[in-house]
Amino acid sequence: MKIGELAARTSTPVETIRYYEREGLLPSPARTAGNYRIYGEPHVERLQLVRNCRALDMTLEEIRRLLRFCDAPADNCAEINALLDEHIDHVASRIAELKALQKTLKALRNRCGGNLAARDCGILQGLAAVPEPSRREAEHKHGLLGPTHG
Repeated sequence: MKIGELAARTSTPVETIRYYEREGLLPSPARTAGNYRIYGEPHVERLQLVRNCRALDMTLEEIRRLLRFCDAPADNCAEINALLDEHIDHVASRIAELKALQKTLKALRNRCGGNLAARDCGILQGLAAVPEPSRREAEHKHGLLGPTHG
């Protein structure tokens, strides 16, 4: 099957398929005499696994680690369990960060009761304020302060 059919069968954009190939998550397909990529069922299965992992918010490196086990099915799966445990910890950490973000947003929202001139809006004033050091670190971690130099 050509890349368009693979895309349709897996509900994956063509550019995403090409990206996964470049990243080594999908094996390079065979090519026709006209240089078209030709995919088979193994590509469909692997792409579905990659998509399922991405839906679980796994990083490309985590997926690469899992794919190594797919390619060596006789290996012990203890590392797979460890990888998933690490990912669960990462998700728990992100949930805590999101809860802290929600608390900050709620506090910001409570700064304004509405129906004021924009110049008097407590939300805009709060957003314009210099963040305290602990928020600065969190904002930098999440890319909210942009790149740092130095």
